[in-house]
Amino acid sequence: MKTIIPALLVALLPALPVHATENPPPRKPLPSSQCIDTSQINEWHIVDARRAIVRTGPKHYLVTLENRCPHLNHPPGLIFRTSPARAGIDQGRICGAIGETVHSTNQPPCAVESVSRIDKAHFRQLTTEAARYRQGDAAGAPSH
Repeated sequence: MKTIIPALLVALLPALPVHATENPPPRKPLPSSQCIDTSQINEWHIVDARRAIVRTGPKHYLVTLENRCPHLNHPPGLIFRTSPARAGIDQGRICGAIGETVHSTNQPPCAVESVSRIDKAHFRQLTTEAARYRQGDAAGAPSH
């Protein structure tokens, strides 16, 4: 019996939950030249409570939030804030750096987890899942 218990413990170790003491992977913000220039946003869609997509001319982006932000679905707009620590470097740009946020009138600021470039086809596919959008003068109009 003494040899069975240690063998069971060894077998069960991989199934034990990982503790929160592990550090999350480091963030990899986009280079400044690839970031979302917030003054150039001409289309955005709120896909769900944790994802939004943005278009600035020919560039398409996926913005993932750290947590659910369910009230981003309410108009009138989507407001991005640059990280105060990077304001001098990336003024008016959202790159996926620590401290960047997005909010709307009815939603307190939500932390941006990551920003990634996506292709036009992926952008179009995500627009079909979008809860709300802004394009031209249709700020906050339903997409369906």
